[in-house]
Amino acid sequence: MHVVANSLDDLLRKVYRRLVRKNDVIVPTKGNNVEEFGNLLTLKNPRARLSRTETKGTVFSCLGEFVWYMSGSNSLDFIQHYFKDYGKYSDDGVAVYGAYGPRLFDKGGINQLDYIVTKLKENSASRKAVIQLFDADDVVEDHEDVPCTCTLQFVARKNRLHLHVNMRSNDAFKGLPHDVFSFTLLQEFLAVTLGLGLGQYHHSVGSLHLYTEDIEKAELFLKEGLQDDVPMPAMPIGDPTAGITALKEAEKTIRDTQRMPAIPSGLSAYWQDLIRLLAIYSAGSAREIVSIKNEMSSRTYENFIRKRHSLRMRQTDLPLFDRVMGETGVGASSR
Repeated sequence: MHVVANSLDDLLRKVYRRLVRKNDVIVPTKGNNVEEFGNLLTLKNPRARLSRTETKGTVFSCLGEFVWYMSGSNSLDFIQHYFKDYGKYSDDGVAVYGAYGPRLFDKGGINQLDYIVTKLKENSASRKAVIQLFDADDVVEDHEDVPCTCTLQFVARKNRLHLHVNMRSNDAFKGLPHDVFSFTLLQEFLAVTLGLGLGQYHHSVGSLHLYTEDIEKAELFLKEGLQDDVPMPAMPIGDPTAGITALKEAEKTIRDTQRMPAIPSGLSAYWQDLIRLLAIYSAGSAREIVSIKNEMSSRTYENFIRKRHSLRMRQTDLPLFDRVMGETGVGASSR
């Protein structure tokens, strides 16, 4: 299957239409599913990495997982803050063997992100800018989870950074949207680091599958119809080190205290908004969500915030969201 789309929702719609029509159920380790084998999915606008649907529309778990990767962590407690049932992927209830973070930043003593930057600065036409996640060691012993992603190949062409991800296996309903989010955000992070524009994203999968328990959910997704292709704002031009450092530090503070941390002075609105999204996810009340929301610079994430607010509203007795928003207003700027 070869799918080309402008946005994640367009891509998912094409994939799910194909998978829900499949009749041959296979029975691998993790449950019955229907499968397409041998797939290439191309996302022409990697910033359109978020689903805008009610069925799959989420930013909080996607962002939390990305920060988990970028923190170089394999902590189960960390990722369980965003995915409550992640314990099934841990061998010992403490760490996740297949976690991508340690493999990105310390693969046999190599920081693979630094390697990509060095390699492409040395020779922008290089075809060796490859990150390896899955390897032969992962099949020597039994583990609850090993990486589904084999490699990430970054290629600079015509002043744009393209990414080709190669996966042995991919859950089309639960895993694919999160993988596209994290890998395209990593692609943009490295593009900005290298001073390049953002190219296309290519996602190659051996077994692209839909678990039978998720077929009805995929059908509900399809019934929602077309969505607006609203991309995330562009990552600011310049060295993103300060931004990602502030995001990682703020995430830890928020996860530990459930409080909005102080924003470092001079931090761009882009990174400030990502910090606020993490704080909204951990906020204990609907009123607190509104307060944080009113500091947001971009309205791109408003639908996701509304959904989170509605969840908290069901747990508290506060005025309706629209009424509160009307009384308190919105952020000073938007784009």
